[in-house]
Amino acid sequence: MLEQYIGATIMLLLCLGIAVGMVVLTTFLGPKRKFADKMEPFECGESQLVSPHQRFSVKFYLVGVLFVLFDVEAVFFFPWAILFKRLGMYGFIEMLLFILILGVGLLYVWKRGALDWE
Repeated sequence: MLEQYIGATIMLLLCLGIAVGMVVLTTFLGPKRKFADKMEPFECGESQLVSPHQRFSVKFYLVGVLFVLFDVEAVFFFPWAILFKRLGMYGFIEMLLFILILGVGLLYVWKRGALDWE
């Protein structure tokens, strides 16, 4: 029964061995020259205007979470579109209800100002 997994196991061990080997080899064989310019944080070739340790606004993370939330919910449209004819009127009404709830949620978030960058 487990014979069917031998190929995958060998491939996994080979990949892990190569990854670990590359990390070990670069650690021992790689150059270790350190100088002031190399140790500075790099940001697009420009000198930094503000500290890299500054705090981000909570709205930045809120917009990110909302994007992921609405993006994941949009994924439900693809299977519905494929099975549209088979689901019939029941599937159509259910999807309209889903879109209505999604729209109300978006309207609520918009009215609360969660999508404003100020």
